Order: sequence, then structure tokens, then C-alpha cells
Amino acid sequence: MNALIISAILGVVMMFSSILLKQKNAVRSVAVSGIILLLLANILEMSGTVFFKVNTRGMIVFDQFALLFNSIIFLATLLYLLLSAKDMEKVGVNYAEYFALIFFILCGITLVSSFKSLLILFLGIEIISIPLYILTGSDKRNLKSNEASLKYFLLGSFSTGLMLMGIALYYGARGTFSTVIDPLITVTANPLLISGMSLLLFSMAFKVSAAPFHFWTPDVYDGAPTVFTSFMATIIKAAVFIGFIRLFDDAFEQVQSTWRIWIAVMTAVTLFIGNITAVFQQSVKRMLAYSSIAQAGFMLLSLYSMNTEAKEGLLIYAAAYCFATIGIFAVLAKMNDYTFDGFNGLSKREPLIAATLTILLLSLAGIPLTAGFLAKFYMLKATIATPNSLWLVIFAVLMAAVSVYYYFRVIQAIYFKEESTSSPTIEFSPFFKGAMLILAGLVILLGLFPDILVNWLYF
Repeated sequence: MNALIISAILGVVMMFSSILLKQKNAVRSVAVSGIILLLLANILEMSGTVFFKVNTRGMIVFDQFALLFNSIIFLATLLYLLLSAKDMEKVGVNYAEYFALIFFILCGITLVSSFKSLLILFLGIEIISIPLYILTGSDKRNLKSNEASLKYFLLGSFSTGLMLMGIALYYGARGTFSTVIDPLITVTANPLLISGMSLLLFSMAFKVSAAPFHFWTPDVYDGAPTVFTSFMATIIKAAVFIGFIRLFDDAFEQVQSTWRIWIAVMTAVTLFIGNITAVFQQSVKRMLAYSSIAQAGFMLLSLYSMNTEAKEGLLIYAAAYCFATIGIFAVLAKMNDYTFDGFNGLSKREPLIAATLTILLLSLAGIPLTAGFLAKFYMLKATIATPNSLWLVIFAVLMAAVSVYYYFRVIQAIYFKEESTSSPTIEFSPFFKGAMLILAGLVILLGLFPDILVNWLYF
């Protein structure tokens, strides 16, 4: 509850800061201080210190899993702001409002990670989505940004309609919006419940860009300002996945045999489309968009398995994926050329940035000694523990091998290709380099000692 109330207050504070503070450095300092306060308040709640005691009548439950996930998200957002907050100045004049929208999104994320009622899930998803539509179209001078925002809004509204219809059918089947099911009551897979579950599955699959509901992702990610694409592709995706897991673990656990094969097929198709299409991209930004679809496929394995290893693995995956992708997009946002050629010779100009970028790319590819490897290992381990799943594990490993190709294309350009003489010089501040070092260090630390994160679940 600490994070929910404080993030909402901070959103309002950032709205007024646009009037009271004229210096952008001051606005940025308030935002960074706010996210640090949010992170500390959430950590205190994990240890039992609750500032705001509100009777939610069981509609919201802040358990250890939700609080730990929120801490990961707030830490990732802090690192995102440290790396990319200055680049938001290039997008438009409404600088403080961008931070206000981000804090409102974090408010929605706390609802999605902790809901026990489908009404709260709907509110959380919408509080996340509406500010995202605005951020996507925030670069009003860019027609691609305007087009991406309109496409995202129209398709997002359609998926919201599916969610509302699914919630209505669920209510018709069970007579309640609650996802908490009495273990003494047997839930039967009647047509009304299956129809509601199907619509909720389709809607949530759209939000996490799982195939075949992924078609909006490349255009929206490519058209949105790069600094906001980073936020959408990482923190938002991970947050909606937690909601996805909670929904099917709580509300539809007793009919798991009905939907598990659907998730298996969706996972395989998502892995295939995301990885194969990423291979043929010439823009690194668009390649990362398809890569995010492939990463969603791996995260779907946790939904398919739905066991202890899957939940632990999803936390590690959320941290590893967010940290790595935020760092890569932060470098990309400073570049003028988004093609692979734009990275040519980066190791000669900026050896430190090249080294940290390589570590983050290796993590996304799932190379050992990085957090990405441990995240994929946990997902595969959880899937192997599920009966009749060997085919899915083998397919996921093959797709992970394919992903190595397009990640290594960037590394090849960084180290083994000559820089074009006409390429403009990019300046990276010492602060930016330090933040990139922290990201790379966290990725390696999690890859070597995952218990640092996982053990918090059992305190």
C-alpha cells in the first residue's frame, strides 16, 4: 500500500513541478528523489512497515511476491531515469509531465501486481495504458510517433473491450469478480467460464505482445520516441506478465488442463515469430522490438508451468530483461543511426560503453555468467518439471540459439567493423558511463548469485 499511495502522490507532485520549477535539472532531481523514496517505502513494507493502512476488502493483497516484484520495477525505473531522463528533453516541451505520467503508470503497476479482483486488474491495466498512449505520441513533430500512438490507442482500446467482455462472462459464470477461489469448491469448465477465460487470455496476450497478438509491437516501438520505447519494452511488459500470472494462477488454476495447451502453442508461436523475424531486421530498434516478442515467449513458459521455479524464474527474468534492455536502449537513444552500421567501431571510440553494452547483449542472448542465462535456465527447469513438456523445452532452446545470431550482429559491429568517417561523434558523460557500469555489474551479479534476489521471497 505504501507504493500505491506514494506513487499517486508523486504523480500529482510532478504535475505541479512543471509550474513551480523552471529548471529541467530541478525537475529531474525531484523525479529521481521520488523514485528513490518509492523504492525505500516498498522495501520497508516488505519488512512490515506500512505507512497507510487501508481496508481494501480483499480486493488488493500486497504479499511478498508482489512487493518483491514492485521493488524490482522501482529499481529498474530508477536506473532508467538515471540513464535516460536527460534524453526526454529532446522529445518535447512538457518535460515534467512525462515524469508525472511515469509515476501514474507505476501506480497502475502496483495494482496489477497485487489484485485479487478483476475490477482492480482492469483499473490497473487502464492506468498503465492511457499514459502510455500519450507518451507514445509525445513527439508531435514526428509523424511516425503520431501514427504509432493512434495505432496503439485503437488496438489497445479493442483489447480492453475484450477484457471487459471476459470479466463480464467470468462474473456470469462465478457470480463474483474475485479471483480467490475456495479450495473446497470445485470449479467446472463450463462454456461461460471458458469463454470469459479465452477473452481474458487474448486481452492479456495483446498487452504482453504475445503471438498472434503481437502485430502492433514493431510499429509502436519503432514509432515511439526511443527513450519511451525503453520504458514500454521493459518495465511495462514485465508488469503485465505478473498480472497475467496472478490471473491464471488464482482464477483459473482449477481448469489448468483446459488452457495449458493453448499457452503451449502460444509460447511456441511467439518464440518462433519473435526470433525468426528479428533475424531479418536492419534497424537495431526494430530488431529489439521483435526481440521483446521473443523474450515474451520465454516469459510465457512461467505461465505454462505455474510452479515454484516458474515464479522465482519470472522475478529473475524481469530483473535481467529490464536491466539489459534499459541499458541498450539508453545507448540507442543517443545515436543518430539506428541501423547496425551505427554501432560500427564503437569499441574504438568508447571502449567502456562497448564493453558494458556487450555484457547486456550477452545477457539477452542467455550466455552463461549473466542474469539472462539464469533466467532462461529457471524457465526451462520449470517447464521440464511439467508433464509432457520436453518438446517445448527443446523448441525454446533452439529459438534461444537463433537469438544469439542477431544479438551477436551488434557485437560484431561494435568490435569487428570499421567506423564510417562521416558518422557524427557521440558524447557519453562520465555519469552515464557509471550508470552503465552499474547495470552491467547487476547483470553479472544476478548471473552469479541469483539467491540475492530469490531469497527475498521467503523472508
